[in-house]
Amino acid sequence: MSDQTTNTTDYTPPTVWTWDKENGGRFANINRPIAGATHDKDLPVGKHPMQLYSLATPNGVKVTVMLEELLALGHAGAEYDAWLIRINEGDQFSSGFVAVNPNSKIPALLDHSDPSKPIRVFESGAILLHLANKFGAFLPTDESSRAECLSWLFWQMGSAPYLGGGFGHFYAYAPTKQEYPINRFAMEVKRQMDVLDRRLAVSPYLAGNEYTIADMAVWAWYGALAKGLLYGAGEFLQVQTYTNVMRWTDEIALRPAVQRGRMVNRVMGKPESQLHERHDASDFERVPKP
Repeated sequence: MSDQTTNTTDYTPPTVWTWDKENGGRFANINRPIAGATHDKDLPVGKHPMQLYSLATPNGVKVTVMLEELLALGHAGAEYDAWLIRINEGDQFSSGFVAVNPNSKIPALLDHSDPSKPIRVFESGAILLHLANKFGAFLPTDESSRAECLSWLFWQMGSAPYLGGGFGHFYAYAPTKQEYPINRFAMEVKRQMDVLDRRLAVSPYLAGNEYTIADMAVWAWYGALAKGLLYGAGEFLQVQTYTNVMRWTDEIALRPAVQRGRMVNRVMGKPESQLHERHDASDFERVPKP
């Protein structure tokens, strides 16, 4: 391997860490060691009960899929405006966004079901759980199945940082390719895929026979990985060998609500896959045909 690939130069941490603004790869310009707003800007508010501020990353897709699934079931209270937050331009550091999510990460939701007392919800798993409880959908009522659903939901919240911030960063975005971190995180991601594959060998969905918020959450990350849509790493990780994950991934991808949810707040890919903002169901009709 080349020196650029292995990069075995030893690093001795300093006594006190200091921030190097130039270090951090592709997203260095939006990463910083402090929280809070960088500029004053109010968030727009539309006409619907749910106001979503997001981008179609895997975490954002979870929520738009959930909202589209709820609307498909006839829950009018799940109507939503989806406002685009361009994280590469720092929209998540506006004063309005920070007021909804002090962690400055997408997605963030303001529930205006009671206009006199909007409820803020941040973290994608919390948003899924909030909506599932609110509308009594996609969360089993049976105690055992509910526990299984929540276990897989929180499994995803704890596991995905290894896939995204770990493997994805070092494989796709880091300024140099380094053998140790790529191998370390590739091993963990493959272990996670094996965990999923073993579960889906004995169960059609993660919580059992029902499609739930656990499937939505995990599919947004690991389904995308299984289809080669994350980091261009499908061949590297041999994702096709996880046959049960592939079966599950393909079944969920056929759901019309999932297909709509994947489009919302998307700014990359083919034009027919993008709906930058969604304010009405008819907005999907404006997307150019392939």
